[in-house]
Amino acid sequence: MVHAAFVRSVHAHARLVHVELDRARRAPGVVGVLTGDAVATLCKPYRGVLLHYKGMKTGAMRPLAVDRVRYVGEPIVAVAAESRAAADDAAALIEVEYEPLPAVLAPESAVAAGAPLIHPELGDNVLYETRLTAGDVERAFADAGRVWVRTFTTGRHTGVPLEPRSLIADYEPATRALTVWISTQVPHMMQAVLAELFGLREQRVRVIAPDVGGSFGIKIHVYQDDMAACALALTLGRPVKFVASRRESFLSDIHAREQTIRVEVAADGEGILTAMRASITAAVGPYSAYPRSSVVEGGQVLRLLPGPYRVRNYDAALRVVAQNKVITSQYRAVGHPIATAVTESMIDLVARDLGLDPAEARRRNLVRPEDLPYTSAAGNVFDSGSYQAALARLLEAADYDRLRREQGAARAAGRHVGIGLACFVELTGPGAQFYGVGGAPISGQEGTTVRLEPGGAVTALVGVTNQGQGTHTALAQIIADVLDVPLDDVAVLSGDTAVVPYGGGTWASRGMPIGGSATLLAARALGERIRTVAAALLEAHAADIELGGSRAAVRGSPERGLSYAELARAAHFRSNELRGVEPSLEATVHYTNPGAWTFTNGAHLAVVEVDTDTGRVRILRYVAVDDCGRIINPALVEGQIAGGVAQGLGGALMEHCVYDDTGQLLSTTLMDYAVPTCADLPPIEMYHLESPAPGLAGGFKGAGEAGVTGAPAAILNAVNDALAPLGVMLSDQPITPERVVRALRQR
Repeated sequence: MVHAAFVRSVHAHARLVHVELDRARRAPGVVGVLTGDAVATLCKPYRGVLLHYKGMKTGAMRPLAVDRVRYVGEPIVAVAAESRAAADDAAALIEVEYEPLPAVLAPESAVAAGAPLIHPELGDNVLYETRLTAGDVERAFADAGRVWVRTFTTGRHTGVPLEPRSLIADYEPATRALTVWISTQVPHMMQAVLAELFGLREQRVRVIAPDVGGSFGIKIHVYQDDMAACALALTLGRPVKFVASRRESFLSDIHAREQTIRVEVAADGEGILTAMRASITAAVGPYSAYPRSSVVEGGQVLRLLPGPYRVRNYDAALRVVAQNKVITSQYRAVGHPIATAVTESMIDLVARDLGLDPAEARRRNLVRPEDLPYTSAAGNVFDSGSYQAALARLLEAADYDRLRREQGAARAAGRHVGIGLACFVELTGPGAQFYGVGGAPISGQEGTTVRLEPGGAVTALVGVTNQGQGTHTALAQIIADVLDVPLDDVAVLSGDTAVVPYGGGTWASRGMPIGGSATLLAARALGERIRTVAAALLEAHAADIELGGSRAAVRGSPERGLSYAELARAAHFRSNELRGVEPSLEATVHYTNPGAWTFTNGAHLAVVEVDTDTGRVRILRYVAVDDCGRIINPALVEGQIAGGVAQGLGGALMEHCVYDDTGQLLSTTLMDYAVPTCADLPPIEMYHLESPAPGLAGGFKGAGEAGVTGAPAAILNAVNDALAPLGVMLSDQPITPERVVRALRQR
C-alpha cells in the first residue's frame, strides 16, 4: 500500500503556468506523481447540476486542477509514496508557477458590473436564480398595519467531524475491479459515481463504509482529492491510502451557511403575520458540489422561511453565485438554521414593537391542530405535528412566567439577561423528489434484508449507514420488537455495497423514516415466512401460528411449538420436511416515502447573559421540546438533539470560516476555528412529543437535525432580548464578542 499527498493551490484564483515535477519524482519512496492532465484521461469531468432546478449551471470539476485554480486548497498534483511522510516531503519539492487572477469573494462582487469570471464559458457568476410566490403579496403589504425590514447574514462554517475524510482505494487491473474503503454516508452513491466517472462496470466497483467517526453531511459529497487518490490506484495497480489532515479538511471539506437574506414582514395590529418578502443570496464557492449540487441549501431557505406559521402571502427570490472560496453544500440541517433564525428574529421584532410577549406572538400565528393537514405558503405539506402543543409544553417545562420575573429582577440588578424562543419545522425522510428526479445517482428508497440464521439469531443487512448516531441499535430494536427476540440476538450490518441491499444511505434525517420503515416491513415479512415454515412443520394453518419469546407456536396450544433455532435448522438443513413450502427464512423490503418528505417540529428556549464590557455571551439554560414522530429509542433521540444543539450553538456563537481579502482561509486549525466544548454548554433539558407520520410505515420522523435547527434562532433571540433595553438588535451570525461590542458602540 502507498500513501497519497497533494500539492494544493496557494491562490484563490490563478492560471497554472508551469508545474515542475522532476525533483519530486526522484524523491525517496515516491512511486507515482499525477497532474490534472494525466488524471483527465482517466476520470470524466463532472458538474453538480440537478435538472429539476431549471436554468442551473456550473463549471466542470476535475480531480486535479487543469489550467486554472479557483480556490485556496484546490488540489493540483497528487503524489504517491511508500509512507505519508515521504509523500508529503516529495510534494514539498514540487514547484508551481502561477499567474494570479482577480479573486471574487463577496457575493455582491460576484454580480457587480465587470466582475472577473470564475468560469468564462458560463458568461457570468450566477449559477442559479428562482422565485417562489403565493397569495397576493402586494395587496397584503399595502393593507398591512406595520411592515418590518431587516437584513441577516450567516457566516460560513463546516462540520469538523472527529474522524477526517479518509479512504483506501485498491484496483485490480486483471479484472478491472475497484474496491474503496471510505469514510462516507452514501456507499451506493459512491459506487455509482466511481463507476461512471472512471468508466468501470458498476458491479466491479465495491464501496465499503466501515464505522464512520462522525460526518454531519460532510461525507455525502464527491471530493476532488478522493477522486485523485482513486486515479492513483488505477494508475499504479496498488492500494492507495489518503487521510486528510485537519488543515486539509478545513481547506477542502465543504463549507456551508454563507447567505445574506433581506426580509420584509407585514402584520396587523394584533401581531398576526399577513405577508413576507425575502431576497436570498447564497455564495457557494467556484463549483456546484457533485452530485448533490450547491443550490439546495439556498432552496431550502426559500421554502422554509414561512416556518410553522400561517402566513398566506409570500414572495421570495433566490440567487446562487460563484466565488473563489471553498465549495459550499449540504451540511447538517441544510438551510434550516438560517431560515429559522431569520423568521424567529422577525417574530420577536414584531412582538417587541407591538408590546406583545414573544410567546403570545407565536401562539397567535402557529399552525393549529384543526389546520392539519396544512400546506404552507411555500408549498410544504404538514401532514401532522404538534406546533401549538410543542410551544405550550416548552413554556410549561421552562416555567416561562417565572423566567420572565427572574429576568426582570436581573435587569433591575444591572445584569443583561435575555430569553429567546424558537419554533421550527424540520424536513426529514425525503424520497426521490430531492435528488433522483434531478438526475443524481442518489437513491430515494432504502432496502433491508432480514434473515433467521440456523442458530435462531437474526441478521439484518441495511442500506442506511451509521456514523455514531446509534442507527444499528434502533434498527435492531425494531426487529427485536416485531419478532419478539432478545436484542442481543439481532446483528445489523451496513455499509458494504457487495453485501447490503441497494439504498440511499444516511442524509436528511432519513435513517428512521425510510430505513426504519424498510426494516419494520422486512421484519414483518420475515415473521410471515416464519409462520409459513412453522405451519408446515407443525401441520397447522399459518394464520394460527403465533410468534413470541423466540418461538413459533400454534394459537391455543403453546406446547405445539418450535424455537426459532429448531425451525431454522429444519428449514436450512432438512428442507425436505417442508413439503412444498419454500425453505426460506429471509425477507427483503425496499421502501420509499410515498410523499415528498415528512416534517418534524419543535420549540426551543435559551436563557443567556451578555457581558456588555467584553461582549461575551454565556448560556445559562437551554430547554428543547421536539416531536420526531414515533420514538424508538429515547436515549438515542436525546443524543441527537443534544449533539445538534451543541453544533447549533457553535454556529450561532463562534464557528466561522474566516477569509482575508485575498481569499486566504485564516481559520485552518482548531486554534483558529472555535468549536464548542463542555465548558460552553449548559445542561440541555429535553422533552418529547409524539405525532406519528401518517404516511410512513412506522410513523417515524427524523431527529438528527432538530437541535441544530432551533439553537441558532433561540440564541440570537435571547441575545437580542438581553440587549433590547440598550436599543441593540444583532442580525449577523456568529454572534462573536467583537460583534456584540461593536454593535453596542455603534448604537
